[in-house]
Amino acid sequence: PPEEVEDASEPTKRDRSHLENTLKLNEDKPADDFSGVLQRLRKIYHASIKPLEQSYRYNELRQHEITDGEITSKPMVLFLGPWSVGKSSMINYLLGLDNTPYQLYTGAEPTTSEFTVIMHGPKLKTIEGIVMAADSARSFSPLEKFGQNFLEKLIGIEVPHKLLERVTFVDTPGIIENRKQQERGYPFNDVCQWFIDRADLIFVVFDPTKLDVGLELEMLFRQLKGRESQIRIILNKADSLATQELMRVYGALFWSLAPLINVTEPPRVYVSSFWPHEYQPDTHKDLFLKEEISLLEDLNQVIENRMENKIAFIRQHAIRVRIHALLVDRYLQTYKDKMTFFSDGELVFRDIVEDPDKFFIFKSILAKTNVSKFDLPNREAYKDFFGINPITSFKLLSQQCSYMGGCFLEKIEKAITRELPDLLGSIGLGKKPNVLSCDITGCGETPKNRYRKP
Repeated sequence: PPEEVEDASEPTKRDRSHLENTLKLNEDKPADDFSGVLQRLRKIYHASIKPLEQSYRYNELRQHEITDGEITSKPMVLFLGPWSVGKSSMINYLLGLDNTPYQLYTGAEPTTSEFTVIMHGPKLKTIEGIVMAADSARSFSPLEKFGQNFLEKLIGIEVPHKLLERVTFVDTPGIIENRKQQERGYPFNDVCQWFIDRADLIFVVFDPTKLDVGLELEMLFRQLKGRESQIRIILNKADSLATQELMRVYGALFWSLAPLINVTEPPRVYVSSFWPHEYQPDTHKDLFLKEEISLLEDLNQVIENRMENKIAFIRQHAIRVRIHALLVDRYLQTYKDKMTFFSDGELVFRDIVEDPDKFFIFKSILAKTNVSKFDLPNREAYKDFFGINPITSFKLLSQQCSYMGGCFLEKIEKAITRELPDLLGSIGLGKKPNVLSCDITGCGETPKNRYRKP
Protein backbone atom coordinates (compact mmCIF):
# COMPACT_ATOMS: atom_id res chain seq x y z
CA PRO A 1 0.00 0.00 0.00
CA PRO A 2 1.28 3.54 -0.73
CA GLU A 3 2.78 5.31 2.27
CA GLU A 4 0.36 7.78 3.80
CA VAL A 5 1.57 11.31 4.11
CA GLU A 6 2.37 11.69 7.76
CA ASP A 7 0.61 14.32 9.76
CA ALA A 8 3.21 16.47 11.49
CA SER A 9 1.65 15.81 14.90
CA GLU A 10 1.84 12.02 14.47
CA PRO A 11 4.98 10.47 15.96
CA THR A 12 7.00 8.66 13.29
CA LYS A 13 6.54 4.93 13.06
CA ARG A 14 9.33 2.40 13.22
CA ASP A 15 10.11 -0.03 10.43
CA ARG A 16 8.32 -3.36 10.96
CA SER A 17 10.40 -5.57 8.68
CA HIS A 18 12.21 -7.28 11.59
CA LEU A 19 8.81 -8.32 12.96
CA GLU A 20 7.80 -9.89 9.69
CA ASN A 21 11.12 -11.64 9.17
CA THR A 22 11.51 -13.05 12.66
CA LEU A 23 7.93 -14.28 12.87
CA LYS A 24 8.09 -15.52 9.27
CA LEU A 25 4.91 -13.68 8.38
CA ASN A 26 5.80 -13.41 4.71
CA GLU A 27 6.53 -17.07 4.14
CA ASP A 28 3.81 -18.93 2.42
CA LYS A 29 4.93 -22.31 3.60
CA PRO A 30 2.07 -24.54 4.68
CA ALA A 31 1.75 -25.00 8.40
CA ASP A 32 3.13 -28.34 9.61
CA ASP A 33 0.43 -30.90 9.57
CA PHE A 34 0.34 -32.56 12.95
CA SER A 35 -3.09 -34.09 12.60
CA GLY A 36 -1.71 -37.64 12.84
CA VAL A 37 0.15 -36.87 16.06
CA LEU A 38 -2.85 -35.07 17.53
CA GLN A 39 -5.05 -38.03 16.71
CA ARG A 40 -2.64 -40.32 18.52
CA LEU A 41 -2.38 -37.93 21.47
CA ARG A 42 -6.15 -37.82 21.84
CA LYS A 43 -6.23 -41.58 21.74
CA ILE A 44 -3.63 -41.96 24.49
CA TYR A 45 -5.45 -39.40 26.60
CA HIS A 46 -8.87 -41.02 26.27
CA ALA A 47 -7.64 -44.59 26.63
CA SER A 48 -4.98 -44.31 29.31
CA ILE A 49 -5.38 -41.09 31.30
CA LYS A 50 -9.03 -40.14 31.35
CA PRO A 51 -10.37 -43.36 32.96
CA LEU A 52 -8.21 -42.81 36.06
CA GLU A 53 -8.99 -39.09 36.06
CA GLN A 54 -12.72 -39.78 36.13
CA SER A 55 -12.56 -42.68 38.50
CA TYR A 56 -10.75 -40.57 41.14
CA ARG A 57 -12.49 -37.28 40.24
CA TYR A 58 -9.27 -35.45 39.61
CA ASN A 59 -11.00 -32.38 38.24
CA GLU A 60 -12.54 -31.71 41.65
CA LEU A 61 -9.04 -31.40 43.06
CA ARG A 62 -7.44 -29.19 40.42
CA GLN A 63 -10.52 -28.14 38.47
CA HIS A 64 -8.70 -29.21 35.39
CA GLU A 65 -10.36 -31.31 32.78
CA ILE A 66 -8.72 -31.53 29.41
CA THR A 67 -11.12 -31.18 26.55
CA ASP A 68 -10.46 -32.25 22.98
CA GLY A 69 -10.52 -28.57 22.09
CA GLU A 70 -7.60 -28.09 24.41
CA ILE A 71 -5.60 -30.96 22.95
CA THR A 72 -5.91 -29.47 19.48
CA SER A 73 -5.70 -25.78 20.43
CA LYS A 74 -2.95 -23.41 19.29
CA PRO A 75 -0.21 -22.26 21.62
CA MET A 76 -1.35 -19.49 23.91
CA VAL A 77 0.60 -16.40 24.94
CA LEU A 78 -0.61 -14.76 28.12
CA PHE A 79 0.04 -11.11 28.99
CA LEU A 80 0.05 -10.35 32.71
CA GLY A 81 1.14 -7.40 34.80
CA PRO A 82 0.01 -4.23 36.55
CA TRP A 83 -2.40 -1.89 34.78
CA SER A 84 -1.17 0.60 32.22
CA VAL A 85 2.18 -1.04 31.55
CA GLY A 86 1.48 -1.40 27.83
CA LYS A 87 0.13 -4.96 27.55
CA SER A 88 -2.60 -4.04 25.07
CA SER A 89 -0.30 -1.68 23.16
CA MET A 90 2.17 -4.53 22.80
CA ILE A 91 -0.47 -6.82 21.29
CA ASN A 92 -1.62 -4.04 18.96
CA TYR A 93 1.98 -3.58 17.91
CA LEU A 94 2.74 -7.26 17.30
CA LEU A 95 -0.38 -7.63 15.18
CA GLY A 96 -0.13 -4.23 13.52
CA LEU A 97 -3.58 -3.25 14.76
CA ASP A 98 -2.75 0.38 15.53
CA ASN A 99 -5.14 2.87 14.01
CA THR A 100 -7.37 0.10 12.71
CA PRO A 101 -10.92 -0.45 13.95
CA TYR A 102 -9.72 -3.56 15.76
CA GLN A 103 -7.07 -2.15 17.96
CA LEU A 104 -7.35 -2.93 21.66
CA TYR A 105 -8.12 0.10 23.82
CA THR A 106 -5.08 1.58 25.50
CA GLY A 107 -4.58 4.51 27.79
CA ALA A 108 -3.29 5.73 31.12
CA GLU A 109 -6.33 4.63 33.12
CA PRO A 110 -6.92 0.92 33.76
CA THR A 111 -8.56 0.29 30.38
CA THR A 112 -8.70 -3.48 29.98
CA SER A 113 -11.16 -4.78 32.51
CA GLU A 114 -11.78 -7.94 30.51
CA PHE A 115 -9.87 -11.05 29.68
CA THR A 116 -9.52 -10.55 25.94
CA VAL A 117 -8.69 -13.53 23.73
CA ILE A 118 -7.28 -12.51 20.36
CA MET A 119 -7.54 -15.38 17.89
CA HIS A 120 -7.58 -16.05 14.20
CA GLY A 121 -10.73 -15.67 12.15
CA PRO A 122 -11.64 -15.02 8.51
CA LYS A 123 -12.85 -11.50 9.26
CA LEU A 124 -12.76 -9.11 12.15
CA LYS A 125 -15.40 -9.82 14.68
CA THR A 126 -16.05 -9.78 18.40
CA ILE A 127 -17.37 -12.81 20.27
CA GLU A 128 -19.12 -12.61 23.62
CA GLY A 129 -17.60 -14.66 26.44
CA ILE A 130 -20.87 -16.52 26.90
CA VAL A 131 -20.73 -17.69 23.29
CA MET A 132 -17.06 -18.66 23.59
CA ALA A 133 -17.68 -20.77 26.66
CA ALA A 134 -20.67 -22.46 25.09
CA ASP A 135 -18.70 -23.66 22.08
CA SER A 136 -17.13 -26.94 23.10
CA ALA A 137 -14.93 -27.04 20.00
CA ARG A 138 -13.03 -24.06 21.35
CA SER A 139 -10.69 -24.63 24.24
CA PHE A 140 -12.49 -22.12 26.45
CA SER A 141 -15.58 -24.12 27.41
CA PRO A 142 -14.20 -25.03 30.89
CA LEU A 143 -14.32 -21.32 31.78
CA GLU A 144 -18.06 -21.64 32.29
CA LYS A 145 -17.45 -22.82 35.81
CA PHE A 146 -16.29 -19.33 36.88
CA GLY A 147 -19.84 -18.08 36.55
CA GLN A 148 -21.86 -15.48 34.75
CA ASN A 149 -20.06 -12.48 36.25
CA PHE A 150 -16.82 -13.71 34.81
CA LEU A 151 -18.22 -14.58 31.37
CA GLU A 152 -19.36 -10.99 31.05
CA LYS A 153 -15.71 -10.03 31.50
CA LEU A 154 -14.48 -12.44 28.83
CA ILE A 155 -14.35 -11.32 25.25
CA GLY A 156 -12.98 -12.83 22.04
CA ILE A 157 -11.71 -10.92 19.05
CA GLU A 158 -11.15 -12.71 15.76
CA VAL A 159 -8.59 -11.07 13.48
CA PRO A 160 -7.46 -12.29 10.04
CA HIS A 161 -3.73 -12.13 10.79
CA LYS A 162 -1.04 -14.57 9.74
CA LEU A 163 0.51 -14.79 13.20
CA LEU A 164 -2.82 -15.75 14.76
CA GLU A 165 -3.05 -18.78 12.50
CA ARG A 166 -0.34 -20.20 14.73
CA VAL A 167 -0.84 -18.64 18.15
CA THR A 168 -3.53 -17.08 20.34
CA PHE A 169 -2.96 -14.01 22.55
CA VAL A 170 -4.71 -13.39 25.86
CA ASP A 171 -4.75 -9.89 27.35
CA THR A 172 -5.67 -9.76 31.04
CA PRO A 173 -7.04 -6.99 33.24
CA GLY A 174 -4.20 -5.10 34.88
CA ILE A 175 -3.34 -5.91 38.42
CA ILE A 176 -4.49 -3.07 40.61
CA GLU A 177 -2.63 -3.18 43.85
CA ASN A 178 -4.98 -1.43 46.20
CA ARG A 179 -8.09 -3.37 45.31
CA LYS A 180 -9.65 -6.34 46.94
CA GLN A 181 -10.37 -9.52 45.05
CA GLN A 182 -14.10 -9.26 45.88
CA GLU A 183 -14.43 -5.99 44.01
CA ARG A 184 -13.93 -7.78 40.74
CA GLY A 185 -17.05 -9.85 41.27
CA TYR A 186 -15.44 -13.11 40.15
CA PRO A 187 -12.48 -15.23 41.35
CA PHE A 188 -9.73 -13.29 39.58
CA ASN A 189 -6.89 -15.47 40.87
CA ASP A 190 -8.60 -18.72 39.92
CA VAL A 191 -9.25 -17.41 36.43
CA CYS A 192 -5.61 -16.30 36.12
CA GLN A 193 -4.54 -19.75 37.31
CA TRP A 194 -6.66 -21.37 34.61
CA PHE A 195 -4.91 -19.34 31.91
CA ILE A 196 -1.48 -19.78 33.51
CA ASP A 197 -1.92 -23.56 33.54
CA ARG A 198 -2.55 -23.51 29.80
CA ALA A 199 -0.20 -20.80 28.57
CA ASP A 200 2.82 -21.77 26.51
CA LEU A 201 4.45 -18.40 27.11
CA ILE A 202 3.70 -15.90 29.85
CA PHE A 203 4.76 -12.29 29.39
CA VAL A 204 4.81 -10.39 32.69
CA VAL A 205 5.00 -6.76 31.67
CA PHE A 206 6.27 -3.88 33.84
CA ASP A 207 6.50 -0.14 33.43
CA PRO A 208 9.86 1.14 34.69
CA THR A 209 8.30 4.35 35.98
CA LYS A 210 6.07 2.56 38.48
CA LEU A 211 7.51 -0.57 39.98
CA ASP A 212 5.38 -1.33 42.95
CA VAL A 213 5.27 -5.01 43.68
CA GLY A 214 2.25 -5.28 45.93
CA LEU A 215 0.04 -8.06 47.21
CA GLU A 216 -1.91 -8.92 44.08
CA LEU A 217 1.34 -9.22 42.14
CA GLU A 218 2.94 -11.34 44.85
CA MET A 219 -0.08 -13.58 44.74
CA LEU A 220 0.32 -13.84 40.97
CA PHE A 221 3.96 -14.89 41.24
CA ARG A 222 2.98 -17.52 43.75
CA GLN A 223 0.63 -18.88 41.11
CA LEU A 224 3.42 -18.89 38.55
CA LYS A 225 5.52 -21.30 40.65
CA GLY A 226 6.52 -24.26 38.59
CA ARG A 227 5.98 -22.36 35.35
CA GLU A 228 9.27 -20.47 35.49
CA SER A 229 10.45 -21.77 32.13
CA GLN A 230 7.42 -20.19 30.43
CA ILE A 231 7.83 -16.77 32.07
CA ARG A 232 9.42 -13.83 30.28
CA ILE A 233 9.64 -10.53 32.11
CA ILE A 234 9.30 -7.41 30.03
CA LEU A 235 10.51 -4.03 31.14
CA ASN A 236 8.43 -2.04 28.69
CA LYS A 237 8.55 1.67 27.80
CA ALA A 238 12.30 1.48 28.34
CA ASP A 239 12.99 4.50 26.17
CA SER A 240 11.09 6.71 28.61
CA LEU A 241 14.08 6.69 30.97
CA ALA A 242 17.68 7.81 30.73
CA THR A 243 20.19 4.95 30.59
CA GLN A 244 21.45 5.32 34.13
CA GLU A 245 17.93 5.46 35.48
CA LEU A 246 17.04 2.38 33.44
CA MET A 247 19.92 0.42 34.96
CA ARG A 248 18.68 1.29 38.44
CA VAL A 249 15.16 0.25 37.63
CA TYR A 250 16.41 -3.03 36.14
CA GLY A 251 18.23 -3.77 39.39
CA ALA A 252 15.23 -2.75 41.50
CA LEU A 253 12.94 -5.00 39.48
CA PHE A 254 15.17 -8.01 40.03
CA TRP A 255 15.49 -7.17 43.68
CA SER A 256 11.75 -7.06 44.23
CA LEU A 257 11.08 -10.20 42.17
CA ALA A 258 13.92 -12.33 43.56
CA PRO A 259 12.00 -13.51 46.65
CA LEU A 260 8.99 -14.34 44.48
CA ILE A 261 10.85 -16.46 41.95
CA ASN A 262 12.98 -19.06 43.65
CA VAL A 263 14.78 -20.73 40.81
CA THR A 264 18.44 -21.19 40.09
CA GLU A 265 17.97 -19.78 36.61
CA PRO A 266 16.59 -16.22 36.72
CA PRO A 267 13.83 -15.59 34.18
CA ARG A 268 14.74 -13.82 30.98
CA VAL A 269 14.11 -10.07 31.15
CA TYR A 270 13.57 -8.09 27.96
CA VAL A 271 14.18 -4.35 28.07
CA SER A 272 12.57 -2.46 25.21
CA SER A 273 9.59 -0.38 24.12
CA PHE A 274 7.01 -2.56 22.46
CA TRP A 275 4.98 -0.17 20.39
CA PRO A 276 5.15 1.21 16.86
CA HIS A 277 6.62 4.65 17.57
CA GLU A 278 10.23 5.60 17.10
CA TYR A 279 12.41 5.30 20.21
CA GLN A 280 13.07 8.53 22.07
CA PRO A 281 16.24 10.33 20.93
CA ASP A 282 19.43 9.64 22.92
CA THR A 283 18.31 6.24 24.17
CA HIS A 284 19.80 2.85 23.40
CA LYS A 285 17.97 2.17 20.14
CA ASP A 286 20.23 -0.70 19.08
CA LEU A 287 19.84 -2.49 22.37
CA PHE A 288 16.06 -2.08 22.35
CA LEU A 289 15.78 -3.41 18.82
CA LYS A 290 18.00 -6.42 19.62
CA GLU A 291 15.93 -7.15 22.71
CA GLU A 292 12.75 -6.94 20.70
CA ILE A 293 14.11 -9.35 18.09
CA SER A 294 15.13 -11.87 20.76
CA LEU A 295 11.65 -11.68 22.24
CA LEU A 296 10.18 -12.35 18.79
CA GLU A 297 12.55 -15.30 18.37
CA ASP A 298 11.34 -16.62 21.68
CA LEU A 299 7.76 -16.37 20.49
CA ASN A 300 8.65 -18.09 17.24
CA GLN A 301 10.33 -20.92 19.15
CA VAL A 302 7.12 -21.57 21.07
CA ILE A 303 5.19 -21.74 17.82
CA GLU A 304 7.72 -24.14 16.31
CA ASN A 305 7.72 -26.38 19.39
CA ARG A 306 3.99 -26.35 19.90
CA MET A 307 3.56 -30.09 19.41
CA GLU A 308 6.34 -30.97 21.84
CA ASN A 309 4.84 -28.59 24.40
CA LYS A 310 1.41 -30.12 23.95
CA ILE A 311 2.69 -33.65 24.54
CA ALA A 312 4.69 -32.48 27.55
CA PHE A 313 1.58 -30.76 28.92
CA ILE A 314 -0.51 -33.92 28.61
CA ARG A 315 2.28 -35.96 30.17
CA GLN A 316 2.55 -33.54 33.11
CA HIS A 317 -1.19 -33.82 33.53
CA ALA A 318 -0.96 -37.63 33.48
CA ILE A 319 1.74 -37.53 36.17
CA ARG A 320 -0.51 -35.47 38.43
CA VAL A 321 -3.51 -37.71 37.79
CA ARG A 322 -1.40 -40.76 38.66
CA ILE A 323 -0.20 -39.20 41.92
CA HIS A 324 -3.73 -38.21 42.84
CA ALA A 325 -4.93 -41.75 42.22
CA LEU A 326 -2.10 -43.20 44.32
CA LEU A 327 -2.96 -40.82 47.15
CA VAL A 328 -6.69 -41.54 47.14
CA ASP A 329 -5.87 -45.25 46.98
CA ARG A 330 -3.57 -44.85 49.98
CA TYR A 331 -6.19 -42.91 51.98
CA LEU A 332 -8.71 -45.63 51.19
CA GLN A 333 -6.31 -48.44 52.11
CA THR A 334 -5.51 -46.73 55.44
CA TYR A 335 -9.21 -46.29 56.10
CA LYS A 336 -9.93 -49.95 55.39
CA ASP A 337 -7.07 -51.04 57.68
CA LYS A 338 -8.34 -48.87 60.55
CA MET A 339 -11.97 -49.86 60.31
CA THR A 340 -13.29 -52.51 62.65
CA PHE A 341 -16.78 -53.84 63.02
CA PHE A 342 -17.53 -51.38 65.82
CA SER A 343 -15.80 -48.22 64.65
CA ASP A 344 -17.56 -45.15 63.38
CA GLY A 345 -16.42 -44.75 59.78
CA GLU A 346 -16.73 -40.99 59.78
CA LEU A 347 -14.59 -40.51 62.88
CA VAL A 348 -11.96 -42.92 61.66
CA PHE A 349 -11.70 -41.11 58.37
CA ARG A 350 -11.72 -37.65 59.90
CA ASP A 351 -8.70 -38.70 61.94
CA ILE A 352 -6.85 -39.72 58.75
CA VAL A 353 -7.74 -36.58 56.81
CA GLU A 354 -6.81 -34.28 59.69
CA ASP A 355 -3.36 -35.78 60.09
CA PRO A 356 -2.30 -37.82 57.07
CA ASP A 357 1.33 -37.70 58.24
CA LYS A 358 0.48 -39.80 61.26
CA PHE A 359 -0.39 -42.55 58.80
CA PHE A 360 2.54 -41.82 56.44
CA ILE A 361 0.17 -41.26 53.54
CA PHE A 362 2.27 -38.72 51.64
CA LYS A 363 5.57 -40.32 52.67
CA SER A 364 4.54 -43.69 51.34
CA ILE A 365 3.63 -42.15 47.98
CA LEU A 366 7.01 -40.41 47.78
CA ALA A 367 8.66 -43.74 48.39
CA LYS A 368 7.02 -45.06 45.25
CA THR A 369 8.96 -44.78 42.03
CA ASN A 370 8.86 -41.64 39.91
CA VAL A 371 7.07 -39.36 42.33
CA SER A 372 8.70 -36.00 42.83
CA LYS A 373 7.89 -34.05 45.96
CA PHE A 374 7.24 -31.03 43.74
CA ASP A 375 4.31 -32.80 42.14
CA LEU A 376 2.61 -33.68 45.42
CA PRO A 377 -0.56 -31.67 45.99
CA ASN A 378 -0.89 -30.09 49.42
CA ARG A 379 -2.59 -31.85 52.30
CA GLU A 380 -5.18 -29.14 52.78
CA ALA A 381 -6.49 -29.74 49.28
CA TYR A 382 -7.47 -33.25 50.33
CA LYS A 383 -9.52 -32.05 53.29
CA ASP A 384 -11.67 -30.12 50.83
CA PHE A 385 -11.60 -32.93 48.31
CA PHE A 386 -12.87 -35.56 50.74
CA GLY A 387 -15.35 -33.04 52.12
CA ILE A 388 -17.14 -33.27 48.78
CA ASN A 389 -16.23 -36.86 47.83
CA PRO A 390 -16.76 -39.40 50.59
CA ILE A 391 -13.94 -41.93 50.79
CA THR A 392 -16.39 -44.78 50.45
CA SER A 393 -17.30 -43.65 46.94
CA PHE A 394 -13.86 -44.74 45.61
CA LYS A 395 -12.45 -48.12 44.71
CA LEU A 396 -8.92 -49.30 45.40
CA LEU A 397 -6.52 -49.17 42.48
CA SER A 398 -6.07 -52.92 42.63
CA GLN A 399 -9.76 -53.30 41.84
CA GLN A 400 -9.65 -51.00 38.82
CA CYS A 401 -8.70 -53.65 36.31
CA SER A 402 -10.64 -55.42 33.66
CA TYR A 403 -9.88 -58.62 31.82
CA MET A 404 -9.91 -56.92 28.44
CA GLY A 405 -8.77 -53.41 29.26
CA GLY A 406 -5.99 -54.14 31.74
CA CYS A 407 -5.42 -52.07 34.88
CA PHE A 408 -5.95 -48.31 34.98
CA LEU A 409 -2.71 -47.69 36.86
CA GLU A 410 -0.60 -49.75 34.47
CA LYS A 411 -2.12 -47.98 31.50
CA ILE A 412 -1.36 -44.50 32.78
CA GLU A 413 2.17 -45.55 33.75
CA LYS A 414 2.73 -46.95 30.30
CA ALA A 415 1.47 -43.68 28.79
CA ILE A 416 3.86 -41.65 30.99
CA THR A 417 6.95 -43.79 30.52
CA ARG A 418 6.51 -45.14 26.99
CA GLU A 419 3.68 -43.93 24.79
CA LEU A 420 4.00 -40.16 25.25
CA PRO A 421 7.83 -40.14 25.04
CA ASP A 422 7.58 -42.30 21.87
CA LEU A 423 5.12 -39.86 20.39
CA LEU A 424 7.55 -37.05 21.18
CA GLY A 425 10.31 -38.98 19.45
CA SER A 426 8.18 -39.49 16.38
CA ILE A 427 7.88 -35.72 15.88
CA GLY A 428 11.64 -35.45 15.70
CA LEU A 429 11.57 -37.89 12.79
CA GLY A 430 9.09 -35.83 10.87
CA LYS A 431 10.49 -32.42 11.73
CA LYS A 432 13.07 -32.08 8.97
CA PRO A 433 11.12 -32.77 5.82
CA ASN A 434 7.75 -31.15 5.98
CA VAL A 435 5.91 -34.41 6.29
CA LEU A 436 4.47 -36.03 9.31
CA SER A 437 2.44 -38.80 7.88
CA CYS A 438 1.48 -42.05 9.50
CA ASP A 439 4.10 -43.86 7.41
CA ILE A 440 6.78 -42.16 9.45
CA THR A 441 5.25 -42.14 12.87
CA GLY A 442 3.24 -45.33 12.64
CA CYS A 443 0.28 -43.52 14.15
CA GLY A 444 -2.07 -46.18 12.89
CA GLU A 445 -2.84 -49.22 15.01
CA THR A 446 0.22 -51.22 13.96
CA PRO A 447 3.51 -49.40 13.66
CA LYS A 448 5.26 -50.29 10.42
CA ASN A 449 8.57 -52.06 10.51
CA ARG A 450 10.91 -49.44 9.12
CA TYR A 451 13.76 -51.83 8.57
CA ARG A 452 12.09 -54.48 6.44
CA LYS A 453 12.79 -54.30 2.76
CA PRO A 454 9.58 -53.65 0.82
